[in-house]
Amino acid sequence: MIKVGVIGYGYSAKTFHIPLIETSEYMELVAINSSQKELVREQHPNIAIFDTAQALITSANLELIVITAPNNVHYSLAKLCLEHGINVVIEKPMVTTSVEAQELVDLAKKQGLLLSVFHNRRWDGDFLTVKKLLKNNQLGDVRYFESHYDRFRPTVRQRWREQAGKGSGIWFDLGSHLVDQAINIFGLPEALTARCLPLRANSQTTDYFHVQLHYENLEVVLHASSFSAAPNMRFRIEGTKGSFIKYGFDPQEEQLKKGISPVNSLYGVENEENYGRLYTEFSSTAIETEQGCYKQYYLEIAQAIKLGGCNPINPADAVEVLKILELAEISSESGKKMMISLAKNYEGLK
Repeated sequence: MIKVGVIGYGYSAKTFHIPLIETSEYMELVAINSSQKELVREQHPNIAIFDTAQALITSANLELIVITAPNNVHYSLAKLCLEHGINVVIEKPMVTTSVEAQELVDLAKKQGLLLSVFHNRRWDGDFLTVKKLLKNNQLGDVRYFESHYDRFRPTVRQRWREQAGKGSGIWFDLGSHLVDQAINIFGLPEALTARCLPLRANSQTTDYFHVQLHYENLEVVLHASSFSAAPNMRFRIEGTKGSFIKYGFDPQEEQLKKGISPVNSLYGVENEENYGRLYTEFSSTAIETEQGCYKQYYLEIAQAIKLGGCNPINPADAVEVLKILELAEISSESGKKMMISLAKNYEGLK
């Protein structure tokens, strides 16, 4: 069994990482670092609790550490883990700059350790469905791809993701998922144009984005709003053979929040009323959503550590995601189209 420690005990740790780790056949959660010691002890009475991340890293004799702390400390904590010979999974975004990301990639390679990023949305059922449609050429040559993550949250909340600071806001939070999905399918674009804005009253960071990724013969739009009270479109894809439209979110997050186990046979199964539709010139067909499977991420992490299998998220991909996130912020601030070639030797925002 791989002995695992988790740094942080906030939403992502409690909702995603801990349930997935605890139901893994190959992992054992043995340590948590959190300031909420009593809450952790109540919910995990047999797990060691550490006051500081540094103490967990240096004292717990772990094979894997999962970092779910705020984005601005990802780099320093991951670096310390790698320096102590410990494999690392980092909650997305990997870090707050592409320069820091590349430094971690280089350090992990030097140390011969696994470094991975929790881009779990690659295992969303709707995204798996989209990839299947494209693999089967059911849409023909794709010319337009639109990916949304809209919600109705018109009021600013008191939490670190909505406070001013590097790596905060929904562009780095939700945008990192949408960017990762887009480049996982299409690769890097040639250029991008972006608007990343604080639109809510008293907002201190980005709560809206509309980002266009420009490819040859293809346009990709990534969009998120905090003012969408209507049914939310997730994907719209248009190709030479037809179109696919999908509403609603993957059910796994809500299922995990309700305490449904990732090993339950109904976990990741979407209700029929939320199926997307494939439109051609002469027909309209409901497309059954593939079963989502976040547990696959940690299965592949275990195989990578114990058997030398492939890292489920190549950290080099996460570096490219960060370059896109950074260039989009520059585009939004300057009002200019940014060429992705600028990112090849990009040294990050100063």
